[in-house]
Amino acid sequence: MTLHAPLIIDIAGLTLSPVDRERLKHPLVGGLILFARNWKDRAQLTALCRSIKKLRSDLLISVDHEGGRVQRFKTDGFTHLPPMRALGEMWLAAPKPLGKAAGGGHAGPLDATNAATACGYVLGAELRACGVDLSFTPVLDLDYGASGVIGDRAFGRDPRVVSLLAKSLMQGLLQSGMANCGKHFPGHGFVKADSHTDIPVDKRSLKAILQDDAAPYRWLSNSMTSVMPAHVIYPKVDSRPAGFSSTWLNGILRGQMGFTGAIFSDDLSMAGARMLDGQALSYTQAAIAALRAGCDMVLLCNQSVASSEGGGHAIDELIAGLTEAQLKGQWQAQEASEQRRLNLLPRQAAPDWDTLMVQPEYMHALDWIA
Repeated sequence: MTLHAPLIIDIAGLTLSPVDRERLKHPLVGGLILFARNWKDRAQLTALCRSIKKLRSDLLISVDHEGGRVQRFKTDGFTHLPPMRALGEMWLAAPKPLGKAAGGGHAGPLDATNAATACGYVLGAELRACGVDLSFTPVLDLDYGASGVIGDRAFGRDPRVVSLLAKSLMQGLLQSGMANCGKHFPGHGFVKADSHTDIPVDKRSLKAILQDDAAPYRWLSNSMTSVMPAHVIYPKVDSRPAGFSSTWLNGILRGQMGFTGAIFSDDLSMAGARMLDGQALSYTQAAIAALRAGCDMVLLCNQSVASSEGGGHAIDELIAGLTEAQLKGQWQAQEASEQRRLNLLPRQAAPDWDTLMVQPEYMHALDWIA
């Protein structure tokens, strides 16, 4: 049987419960995503990640850790990273003179690229020092000023500036040994509705979307290691949300843009994630639809709370449902998808926290963020 572990799940607390361990050992589970509830301090996070890797070294430990208001770990030494809008504003700011200590001259837009690289490096290095493998960043959405859920998470409105700063941030992640994830393909910034609670609809033409919102994905197709599609419907392209659309994922992202990395679904617990063709789906049906459309992995988040007391039924339902679907031939494991998942794992060991703190590269990067 072809191996493929497409499920990214979550856990309830600060340590692994017996139920968590059983779920994470299941061959269909390929990783987990951490949240603020899984954080107490660095020692606890590091111990948690070690216990996960001891259980299965191939599990992908991920987190939403972008900077600004989306940063899960903010205390006990973690650097408070700026929202990405701050980097975009730095690009747009008028040049200002630098002191002699900085070599003279003037700070200009390209200094924003150095700051973005520094943010990526610090973000990745601090997470990796605690055992986290991947952060779902950077946001490639354009800031039209209408989307509250995106807002200052975006670098800016100009897709060229977004692409340049995102590529710089990706370079910093790469220096830390971490992969990246561009989101939310082909663009969530134009719509006002929040897909956590609604099903946003973007009525623009394919030409308009490709020209603006999706342009960073084409320009960065050789730099991105993974992508997360939006839970948004673009009816002039497909009646299904992008994460359930083979047209978007296989036809456009992979076919036209040449992307070869991994594709994650966004969280299947979101309201916009389980409505398809006007019908509500079960978690299993939604996962199968996303996998068939071209996703390599699917996320189910915020379902494990109080798992040791019998919670987390949605996770168990999804694991059982996908197992049954595989046995019945309703879903086929994909070897290529499994390889894409494994390619996201760091290839080299990271320095521990104390070692990282005195590395010249790290200290230099902090100077750019301050």
